[in-house]
Amino acid sequence: MVEVALTKDVRTLTADDLDIGYAHQAQVSHGSSAPDAPMLQSDDPRLRDILRLLKRFGGVILSGPPGTSKSWLAGQVADKITQGHDDRRADIQFHASYQFEDFMEGYRPKNDASGFERRDGVFLRLVREAKKHPENDYVIVIDELSRADVGRVFGEALTYIERSKREQSFALPSGELCSIPSNLYLIATMNPLDRGVDEVDAAFERRFAKVDMPPSRDLLEGILNRNGFADEIVRRRLLAWFSRINARAFQIPAAAVGHAYFVDVVDPETLQDVWDYQLKYHVDRAFKYDPSTRTEMMNGWAEIFAMDKTSVSTSGDDDDRGDDAV
Repeated sequence: MVEVALTKDVRTLTADDLDIGYAHQAQVSHGSSAPDAPMLQSDDPRLRDILRLLKRFGGVILSGPPGTSKSWLAGQVADKITQGHDDRRADIQFHASYQFEDFMEGYRPKNDASGFERRDGVFLRLVREAKKHPENDYVIVIDELSRADVGRVFGEALTYIERSKREQSFALPSGELCSIPSNLYLIATMNPLDRGVDEVDAAFERRFAKVDMPPSRDLLEGILNRNGFADEIVRRRLLAWFSRINARAFQIPAAAVGHAYFVDVVDPETLQDVWDYQLKYHVDRAFKYDPSTRTEMMNGWAEIFAMDKTSVSTSGDDDDRGDDAV
C-alpha cells in the first residue's frame, strides 16, 4: 500500500471563514423605505396613533400587502421614539432560517476556533442597553414578522413582551435571569397573506396592537403630487385603475396593489416601467385562476396610455376609491 504524506499543514477553517454557523452574525439593517419619501411630521395622525398604542401595548404590528409603506412607517416611528439615536434601535428582518440563537442567545464558535462561547442575540443586547438607560426609549423594528417561527425565535420572551409582564424575571436556556424593560418597544411588519400569519396572530393578538395598512388612493395621489406628475389624464386613469384592482382584492386578497409601488413615478415613462418590471408579474400571478379578470386588468393598464384622450374605460370608476378594499 502506498502511503501519502502531507507536506504542508492543513489550515483549520472556522465558521467565520466559511461564513456559516452561529459565528456569522445575523444581518441587522434598517427596514426598507422609500428613499425620497417625506419625513413623518410630529402631528401626523398615524404617528400619534402608533405612539399611543405603543405606550399602551408595548408593541405594534403593521399589517398590509406589499407596497403599503409598512417598513417606511415603522422606521419613521422608530426615529421619533429614539430621537434619531441609532444606538437605541435595532432593525432586523425575519426569514425562515432566523432562530432563537440569532434573536435571544446562543453558543457560537470562538474567533480562535478553540471552542464555543455564549453570546447575546440582537434582542437581548438591546434589552441590556435599555436597562442601563431607563431614561431613554429603545425600539426594535422587525420586518416580515410572519416569515419566521415566532414562537421558536422569541422562546420564553414571548410571554414577557406583554405590557403587563414587563420587568418580570424569567430564565433563559443558559440559566441566566432576564426581564424586559418598559422602555423597550417593538414595531413589526407583516403581510397578511404570508403562510405563517395564523401562528403570528395566535401568538401576538393578546399582546400587541395590530394596525391594518391597506392600499390608499389618497396616499397615491399625494405621491404623484409630490413627484410633480404633470399628465392629468394619465394620472386620472391610473387612479381609477388603482381603485379597480384593489376593489378586486375583496374576492382575491393577493390582487392588492400598494401605493408605494409608485413612489418613484414622475412621468408616464417611469409609470410604464412600474408595469413592465413589477406590476404585470403581480397581476399575472394574482389572477392566474381568473383569466378574464387578468385580461381586464392588463387591458385597463394599456388604456391608461391610450392616445384617445376621450377614453373613459379606465377612468369611469373615479368614485370607486377602493381605499378599504383590503
